[in-house]
Amino acid sequence: MQSPKYALAAYDAEKPEHDQIWALCAEAEDLFADPPPPERVHFELLSCAPEGQLGAALAQARSEGSAPLGLLVLEIIDEAGNRVDELCLEDVRILGDRICARDLSLRDITVEAREDDSRRDYPARPPLSPGYRLLGGRDELYGRCRDLAHVSEPYPEQQEPPLRLLGCSPRGVLRAALDAGDEELGHAQVLRLDASGRTLQYAVEGEITAWIPSAHGRGLVDLTLEPWSQRPPRAARTVWDLWWDGVPAEPNLWAHCDTASRDFWLGTALTSHDSRRPDAAPGATYHLDGRHITDRPGFYCALGEAVNGPGGYFGRNLDALVDCLRSGFGTRRPFTLVWHDAHVARTCLGVTPQAHGRPPTFEELLCRLAEMGVEVVLA
Repeated sequence: MQSPKYALAAYDAEKPEHDQIWALCAEAEDLFADPPPPERVHFELLSCAPEGQLGAALAQARSEGSAPLGLLVLEIIDEAGNRVDELCLEDVRILGDRICARDLSLRDITVEAREDDSRRDYPARPPLSPGYRLLGGRDELYGRCRDLAHVSEPYPEQQEPPLRLLGCSPRGVLRAALDAGDEELGHAQVLRLDASGRTLQYAVEGEITAWIPSAHGRGLVDLTLEPWSQRPPRAARTVWDLWWDGVPAEPNLWAHCDTASRDFWLGTALTSHDSRRPDAAPGATYHLDGRHITDRPGFYCALGEAVNGPGGYFGRNLDALVDCLRSGFGTRRPFTLVWHDAHVARTCLGVTPQAHGRPPTFEELLCRLAEMGVEVVLA
């Protein structure tokens, strides 16, 4: 009989014990769903006096039809010119401009952008405010504008099918609820298991809304669950299959993954990290296999394995790397990192053109590692 891939547990159980598992399930349907692409919305910067890079991007847009700008911060100022709030537009592209009807010396500029996900409302301007101060990602001045108009609405939210858990063997409170014919079966979390039955990673949570007898075997049921949380991305399927036998025993399994799967691999490695293992003493030397470092998550997958062995974790971005260097993740600084086949990363890292928030280049990464107390030897 196939080992169950998923467990259904009480939603509030941080580390579900045996009596908190409601069912073991052979398979799941409609579990994975990639998040929709970031919403891009059209705005108009009204009565605008462009400066600096904004002026240069406008000139480029007039000749080429559109032009990238990157991050645009709209800083609301009061009548004395002091900042009172701000709104961030990300991945801005200039679409065009026209003469402002109120003042022929100013421009109305149309842009397409992604709104800052951290806030969905528009900060209100105070009375007598002259408008917005426009800044770039490094606080460089891009000019000013009198007002901002939201000229297109985001796309409607897409409806996703419910999740179905197949071949489930109910137990505990769920078994009792089914036997009693309860209509409300509860709110639960779905956990991905490995072949030994160990919890590999949290998957999703939601409300159990229906059940039917399962074709997977006598006494088994298929459960319908309406997710309340974000579903795991499609990349999770690849990673979980590679971790089916537990923490990988051989290095570089992540190298078979695309960028999205490598990024999810890092989350799985973090979940499986054993923080009880003592750190190695400072001054150790680790060997980084650079043959497959073709993107940002690839570097951190290789670094985690260099420090902690196959499936190991040692950060997933620069901020997380700083946290790992403090303690509890396998080693303490200073240490030496011998980077083999470094020419692969030198060619691939940090070359995506992006005006703001781009990944560090190979040389920038070396500088940051040195600042953190990591001596890198290129081999």
